[in-house]
Amino acid sequence: MYPVSDRFIAALAESHVVITKVILFRAAGGSETLDHSGGSVSVDLNSVARRTCSVTLADPALIPRTASDKASTYGARLRILRGVRYNDGAEELAPLGIFRLDEVSGDVDDGPVTLSGKSLEVIVSDDKFTAPYRASGTAVGAITALIHRSLPDAEINSSGAVDATIGARTWDIEADPWAAVLELGAAIGAEVFVDPEGVFTIAELPELLSTAPVWTVAAGEGGTYVKADRGMSLDGVYNGVLARGENTEEGVAPVSSLVVDSDPGSPTYWDGPLGHRPTFVTSPTLITTLQCTQAATLKLRSASASNATADVTCLPNAALAPGDVLRVLYPDGTSELHQVAAFDVPLSVEGLCTLRTISAQEDS
Repeated sequence: MYPVSDRFIAALAESHVVITKVILFRAAGGSETLDHSGGSVSVDLNSVARRTCSVTLADPALIPRTASDKASTYGARLRILRGVRYNDGAEELAPLGIFRLDEVSGDVDDGPVTLSGKSLEVIVSDDKFTAPYRASGTAVGAITALIHRSLPDAEINSSGAVDATIGARTWDIEADPWAAVLELGAAIGAEVFVDPEGVFTIAELPELLSTAPVWTVAAGEGGTYVKADRGMSLDGVYNGVLARGENTEEGVAPVSSLVVDSDPGSPTYWDGPLGHRPTFVTSPTLITTLQCTQAATLKLRSASASNATADVTCLPNAALAPGDVLRVLYPDGTSELHQVAAFDVPLSVEGLCTLRTISAQEDS
């Protein structure tokens, strides 16, 4: 979760003034705050662009007619924030993302106008290889080189990952550089994404049961809970991951590691009633058994958690991030831990937020 004050969290459950800001950064330089009437920011752990936005404005003058207009899609960006204005007039905002402006459309006479954008992963993804591309050295170094290939000034935070040497890997012409980044991250058991401040981040996905909840969604007076839907499905559920690496380019012998759900109390326990349901990860970047283990462990965290899902509708919290662990207190007094996978944050005063989770465990 983005670091906000205890006062911010407390205000979410109380009557408060919602403030949202949309800042346009023009391709030619300069910025301005846009008057807007609504919209939303969508955040999804499994999307190529982890954050997308849609902003509604009244002024049809923002619809560009030439590539040099201020809201042109040729390089303009949006920064979006949502927060609280306290009774003493102080304001606290949490960033919802930095977005490439991808589309501007609307009624040219009367409006409204809609601005749509995606977070900065898409800039790397769109910069397809026009020649074979070879990565080697360490995972973090190779990821950094790929990101800076498309965005030389990009800020990269790798403090949440342990770097390691990788096997050389060559991608063909037309291959997706962002897919290459994700493959390199998986080699060290890490995700790669752009955070709400526009920083490219390399970090491990938090584990549900070993991570302290960042927020409590409670039912009843003074709480933010509205309702919840629960479900279970075996689609996409696995309880073992076999990661394999064979690097003929460098003559490295094949390596592999099978990581399984070894918790007898887990519904996806490898030797439990579910049986064995393995899935596989293969990459020439994996050149040691340890790297295979890390890659398999990362994959297993999401693959084995998907059997219990929940959609928790609550009052919006703009500081949340995918992977955050929450405690949900239901109207019947029971408590569960949830890990956030996706959610939408409205840019209007009205509106609720539905948190889609990838796992739910009884809270001890």
